Amino acid sequence: MNGFMDKLSEKIMPLANWLGQNRYLTVLRDAFMLSFPLTMFGSIIVVLNNLPFFSDELKGTLGNLLGNGQNATMSIMTVFVTFGIGYYLSQSYEVDGIFGGAVAFASFLILTPFFMTTEAGDTVSGILSLDRLGAKGMFLGMIAAFLATELYCRVTKKGWQIKMPDGVPPAVAKSFAALIPAILTLSVFLVINAIMVGVFNANLHDVIYEVIQKPLTGLGGSLPATLIALFFVQFLWFFGLHGQIIVNSVMDPIWNTLMLDNLEAYQAGDKLPHIVTKPFMETFTVGLGGSGMTLAVVIILAFFMKKKQYKDIGRLALGPGVFNVNEPVIFGLPIVLNATILIPWVLAPLVVTTLNYLVMAAGIVPAPTGVSVPWTVPIIASGVLATNSWLGGLLQVVDFVIVALIWFPFLKALDREVETDI
Repeated sequence: MNGFMDKLSEKIMPLANWLGQNRYLTVLRDAFMLSFPLTMFGSIIVVLNNLPFFSDELKGTLGNLLGNGQNATMSIMTVFVTFGIGYYLSQSYEVDGIFGGAVAFASFLILTPFFMTTEAGDTVSGILSLDRLGAKGMFLGMIAAFLATELYCRVTKKGWQIKMPDGVPPAVAKSFAALIPAILTLSVFLVINAIMVGVFNANLHDVIYEVIQKPLTGLGGSLPATLIALFFVQFLWFFGLHGQIIVNSVMDPIWNTLMLDNLEAYQAGDKLPHIVTKPFMETFTVGLGGSGMTLAVVIILAFFMKKKQYKDIGRLALGPGVFNVNEPVIFGLPIVLNATILIPWVLAPLVVTTLNYLVMAAGIVPAPTGVSVPWTVPIIASGVLATNSWLGGLLQVVDFVIVALIWFPFLKALDREVETDI
């Protein structure tokens, strides 16, 4: 068994390391983290505005008074992501990040229609629709930001800049240095938009949304794709690689877009269109003790194992585990490269996630509303906040019990194995 694991590790490590160190995936991860404090603030406002014991009249009043807290943060998440991509990608090329972020965002806006059609069929010009800056524009924003920043950085690296004398203030010198690369980059996107509007009578927002975003989010929000993603999270962690970061760098654009779709529907009082979203993944997987849902494992170790070494590991990991930090048990048990517990480590999240998806699809438990809940919020509280229902917290308790039942025989076998060895 160990020989097989060694050979498998040799095959999987290069790919995992490439994913973890890939420039574009790293930039994308950092760009989403840039928006995290803002989306968290918006989520708090949404929760306050929609507490279940508030009347519809009070909710409407709070929406009018506090609604801009959400509109200026979560609803325009694409704004922060596009700027973040430009900023971090420019920095990775050792180019000034501020101008890279500004050019990336402006390039996205050039491709964005400054009009919207009302329900009556009238066209109103000179305005930006929130959905273009939120869920609907997410994929175009990412594509435009990466392409614009690449072009901007390449032009900059070629030295096509206006260089000012040494006595010029740095802010002025940097502005002139960015002038030619910015003009060339924005001109390219302006020509692209002119072709789309003038020749095809269309806009890239709608094209990207229909051709790329809808199929990808439909696939990424499905149960099979979610289980595959979870499998790789667990599998990579088994080899000591941070599976959450590696897999999320690929899946976060999809899960965040689905989250924004749900939030828009929730705010409008419509049926939630998706089950799998970023809050679903964090609340009903990571929210049960960290990657692998190990809070139940920690409690079994602390209170049901015979060997002192396991009891000590469990009690040491219990405090962090309540807040979904589980590195102490991953590396202390250890879970890494421990073939004895590979089966429950991989199986438990897949079983629980399948159950959660099915009960939400059946309408027994409401799906997450789109509110972003910090992954460090303890079990039950995070479930209630994510779904705006006590049923979300109850489902987490059921998940906890299932994880414990799956892990218990394997942990007891490990306990007996040590006892035999001693």
